[in-house]
Amino acid sequence: MEHRGVGRSGLRIPALAFGTATFGGGNEFFRKWGTTDLSEARRLVDICLDAGLNLFDTADVYSMGAAEEILGKALGSRRSQALIATKLGYRSHSGPNGMGASRQHIIMACEASLKRLGCDHLDLLQLHGYDENTPIEETLRAFEELIKAGKVRYIGASNFSGWQLAKMATTADWLGLPRPISHQVHYSLLCRDYEHELMPAGFDQGIGAIIWSPLSGGKLSGKISRDRPPQADSRAAKFGGLTERDAKLFDIVDALNDIAQERGTSASQVAINWLLARPTVSSVVIGARTAEQLVENIAALDWQLSIKEVERLNQVSASPAPYPYSHQSMFPELLRPLSGISR
Repeated sequence: MEHRGVGRSGLRIPALAFGTATFGGGNEFFRKWGTTDLSEARRLVDICLDAGLNLFDTADVYSMGAAEEILGKALGSRRSQALIATKLGYRSHSGPNGMGASRQHIIMACEASLKRLGCDHLDLLQLHGYDENTPIEETLRAFEELIKAGKVRYIGASNFSGWQLAKMATTADWLGLPRPISHQVHYSLLCRDYEHELMPAGFDQGIGAIIWSPLSGGKLSGKISRDRPPQADSRAAKFGGLTERDAKLFDIVDALNDIAQERGTSASQVAINWLLARPTVSSVVIGARTAEQLVENIAALDWQLSIKEVERLNQVSASPAPYPYSHQSMFPELLRPLSGISR
């Protein structure tokens, strides 16, 4: 298993992480993702650890905490072999302090996650979203308290805008507080918005990207094509089917399937392999409801796309940059080049 650094930290994590949003199925929303029970979770966790994939991504809102509980039990005595990354900030319980990035909620939510996971520390604790109602200094000081108490090793963010991420990092630098090492983001061939603002921000601030939904909810798995609509039990169908945003989907899937057929692999592996070569990407979170899916996705690390194949995927998935990035691209001599990215 390839391991990579995360931002400017000394932490090394596997290029692939395992996501646990499918664990539990504790409510209607998460049942659409999956209903993996403890016995199935143990099998998936064992496959990951045996392959050297030791980073497990979860969140306190996944199935109302059930995902954390199942992950903790599935790891059991192998906890010392694993890195656990969880997220907090979205509503985890009722009441005025049941969500957000206040000191009150962060400390309370962290303690609750530790209890559910059955461990004494979190390797990476990330804000699930930006809280405009709480001063970022308060948030960072709460993280500092948890780090000093030995309950958290590193901190990060998720689903931030570029200015929010830069504000968090620069405020930490100004005040000598812990700075984020990671930004967990949605990025795929079907959604390349990350490249316009967040990738340059991560590059500038030394913050590594951890990618969620690399297959865009299964749409890039190769199971959906021009003549094969989403099956009723697929995640894409459960979440509303195809939308106007998916206009390029079939062209992208055609390219994925062509490359997969030529290489004797799967469309999923091709889509994941493309992400692994993108700038600032530290790890790609893969999910699986079955052992077969998991083994197949892990195999994306066994090979690399050629330059020609990358160029084809770049072209077929390209999307116009919004203002001001479209305007800035007119003056490339003012832009710092990012390998493989057209700005």
